[in-house]
Amino acid sequence: MRIVDRGGGTPIVVIPGIQGRWEWMRPAIDALAQRARVVTFSLADEPSCHAPFDARRGLDCYIDQVRDALDAAGIDRAAICGMSYGGVIAAAFAARCPDRTASVVMASAMPPSWTPDRRVRFYLRAPRALMPLFLLSSLRIYREIAAANSGVARGLAPGARHAGRALSHMFSPGRMARRVSFLPDAALSNEISRVRVPALIITGEAALDRIIPVSATLEYARMWPHARVAEMPRTGHLGLITRPDAFVSLVVPFAEQAVHDARGKRRAG
Repeated sequence: MRIVDRGGGTPIVVIPGIQGRWEWMRPAIDALAQRARVVTFSLADEPSCHAPFDARRGLDCYIDQVRDALDAAGIDRAAICGMSYGGVIAAAFAARCPDRTASVVMASAMPPSWTPDRRVRFYLRAPRALMPLFLLSSLRIYREIAAANSGVARGLAPGARHAGRALSHMFSPGRMARRVSFLPDAALSNEISRVRVPALIITGEAALDRIIPVSATLEYARMWPHARVAEMPRTGHLGLITRPDAFVSLVVPFAEQAVHDARGKRRAG
């Protein structure tokens, strides 16, 4: 499996969203690598990842991929961070492998109870044929990019850079549709509810997240009363991309504190 392993310090694994490519998250990966050791990868069924994948096992392949990435990097325990669809993967890994999860971070995360709304169901009817319309509809996220950059004009260059990353590392409509089919799973919801490791839930502003409603991400806070919740102002769904420094300022201290607290408990015990 091809992994990206950069920086030094507290290890943080970052799992991409439903489009599957780690390159879309490059601003966050670059910023994290300045203050921590960051490991990331594309989802297992992306050809560029070179990882084993069996569609019959569905989401389990991605969950196993996190463990494989830790093994490849020689890391025993790490903060596991999931972006959007990657949040379900991160949460399931934390539930199944608490001994390898120092903490878990959910960034605008899709909850395990998520079901496609009318808009998503429309695109699922013919994902490849409707791809041009899907790309056109993606312009709706520009409001968030403009807000993160203090104005429509100032958002043009960052918006162009994001579009460039998306186009140069193009998603597959078929693979995205297949990933949607792996959800929902009631048994997975029950499993995830048992997570007890330190947890950080990050959302953007409710009015700016046009992908996963903030109220849906906050389902994790209801499942995990011990979790810390943080809102990133002037962001919506793409906060780790549009405001990577603000994202890092939340994630790295949290991950470091979780490691510090765990060491203290081991010494006390």
